[in-house]
Amino acid sequence: MKSVRRTRSLPGLLAALVVAALTFLLTAPTPASAATSVSTIAEALRESPVYVDPAASGQLSSGEADVLAKQIKDADKPLFVAVLPADFPNTDTLLQNLRTATGVTGLYAVRVGDRFNAGADGAVLPRDAVRNLVTSVQGETDAKTQLDDFTDRALANMGGSAPAGWDSSSGGDGVPTAALITTGAVLAAGGAGAYALVRRNRRRHEEEQRAALEKLRVVVDEDITAFGEELDRLDFHPSEPGATDAMREDYEHALDAYDQAKRLMAGVRKPEEVRAVTQALDDGRFSLAKLAARRESRPLPERRPPCFFDPRHGPSVTDATWTPPSGEPREVPVCAADATRLSDGRDPVMREVDTADGRRPYWDAGPAYGPWAGGYFGGGILPGLLIGTMLGSMMSAPAYAADYGSGYGDFGGGGYEGGDISGADFNTDDFSGGFGGGDFGGGGDFGGGGDFGGGF
Repeated sequence: MKSVRRTRSLPGLLAALVVAALTFLLTAPTPASAATSVSTIAEALRESPVYVDPAASGQLSSGEADVLAKQIKDADKPLFVAVLPADFPNTDTLLQNLRTATGVTGLYAVRVGDRFNAGADGAVLPRDAVRNLVTSVQGETDAKTQLDDFTDRALANMGGSAPAGWDSSSGGDGVPTAALITTGAVLAAGGAGAYALVRRNRRRHEEEQRAALEKLRVVVDEDITAFGEELDRLDFHPSEPGATDAMREDYEHALDAYDQAKRLMAGVRKPEEVRAVTQALDDGRFSLAKLAARRESRPLPERRPPCFFDPRHGPSVTDATWTPPSGEPREVPVCAADATRLSDGRDPVMREVDTADGRRPYWDAGPAYGPWAGGYFGGGILPGLLIGTMLGSMMSAPAYAADYGSGYGDFGGGGYEGGDISGADFNTDDFSGGFGGGDFGGGGDFGGGGDFGGGF
């Protein structure tokens, strides 16, 4: 029997080809399931702030990652979070390599298995602050809890803005269709979409300023109250025997400064406006110091800044050498009581404020206290006092003036702001922490060759 050779019609052939193509696309390895490289992670982080390796999906679900990413985007901060499997290779230089590959100035937090570390550009967050944040979440075995806690605390302290690429991100799923849909929507919306984005950023900025002002209001009200109590305790009457016109002038000036501080604070609407309030309080306390010298027939004091450790102590009387924890020695103006404490090897009485991690000295409590300190320590001395502290590092960032005003002295600001594309132009010491023989410690240069107190 003669065999019959069947031929396939053109439509049938096309259908077969389509089926084959779809089968290949559905079964071929996707970028998410391929072997992960630092470049792959970096590419994902440029589109979305949170990356979870497929092999580590058991640590943080896609829904939990989306919630975390939204929190970071809403805060408009350059925080990058990566969750990787325990056997991820080449972890000794992971932070540095990831920062180089991503190329964006920011704070990078990485969980590898059950180990955690972070590193940041100095313009975004100083090393001591990174170290403290990492330490605060060490020992938290649950990935979601650890990353949520770290994110909450980091967003409250770091500077900079989110990279522009996140605004048009598809969420990091790598689906070109989503990007096309987003692009089409933006084009369709036109100017309306751009206007909405501007309004959203403006509202976010206003909310951050309101939160900062509420922190400042508590501290400044305490200062005003303390100065008012000094005036109440003052045993001076303008008509008392021996009172001179100069004494009365000092007294009146102190009262005026008290009233001015209250009036100014009542009208403050932005954090930077607080500086005028603390300037008034400093003037008032100096007037009281002059009044005391006249009444005691002592030479009039020279005009000096207030005590660095707590301006409520009054004008300083000398400069003393002080070394903050993990910092360099510097000369700071001190009152007589704190000068004695330092000479005796004791700690000074420091002004502490409330933070999410408890009471901290004002220079280690976040960027909001810059205007408060700027009013007390004007004349360009503030940078030297705050060098190496969290507040000093934040005030040196180029973006600080936009949020808290300028004119605090030369902090040596410059370079790239948080969220800027800076490529490999960054200080590698800020990202020097690695595993170091299995320990993922270091927190972006924790000292000791990247090892943080024994690590994990």
